[in-house]
Amino acid sequence: MTLLRMDNVLVVVQDLDTAIDFFIELGMELEGRAELQGKWVDDVIGIDGAHDEIAMLRTPDGHSRLELTRFHNPAAVGPSPGDLPVNALGYRRVMFAVDDLDDTLERLQLHGAELVRDIVEYEDQYRLCFVRGPDGIIIGLAQPLS
Repeated sequence: MTLLRMDNVLVVVQDLDTAIDFFIELGMELEGRAELQGKWVDDVIGIDGAHDEIAMLRTPDGHSRLELTRFHNPAAVGPSPGDLPVNALGYRRVMFAVDDLDDTLERLQLHGAELVRDIVEYEDQYRLCFVRGPDGIIIGLAQPLS
């Protein structure tokens, strides 16, 4: 048996419209949006009476997808990603390659992105930084130097 691909990464958000706008500004494309509920949803996620709204976004090359989900019922639970440091257990960030780090960062800051600390250069290969986006989600941005 061979793994075919990684299909998508799910990020739960409080404000779906704001998160969609943020990731579209980053350069992702909205594939679709839907409300999900019913027995099949309950059975696959293990929550009875679940009702959520999702948006699927893809990178311009079509190889990667990000699923954003807002739960209507039950409400999202747990600590906010904005309250957690980068070294907290679990999924901590999604990294994107960009062609112009300064321009991307400037555009995302207009949508509320906050630089975690500094833009750095990694081994003459990348300029990179982490930003906190919607709901404190950590996004990595990396600009290849060659």
